[in-house]
Amino acid sequence: MNLEDYFDFLAPDDIRIKGHRIGIETVLYEYIHRAQTPEAIREKYPSLTLEEVYATILYYLRNREMVHAYLTDWIEFGRRMREEQANNPPPVVERLRRLKAERQARQAA
Repeated sequence: MNLEDYFDFLAPDDIRIKGHRIGIETVLYEYIHRAQTPEAIREKYPSLTLEEVYATILYYLRNREMVHAYLTDWIEFGRRMREEQANNPPPVVERLRRLKAERQARQAA
């Protein structure tokens, strides 16, 4: 089996572990940024096999520059989306904030 056979390359910015909806960024973020062991990652995502976790890490190690760029784009996209969401909250969030403020004002009175 080739290493690439472990993955579905859906788009340049969407590489999934074959048979799962889990992207490689999920496993690699745990491994790189949270310093989790493959066994700990497998425990956190029980639908993955230890072999799939190791294959994802090996894919990263063999394609370090490309995967680093992939992860950097993923992290930046998440940051932009959180910022956009904070600046333009959906109506339900605004309503919940209003209700919370009203409740706190009643409790303070």
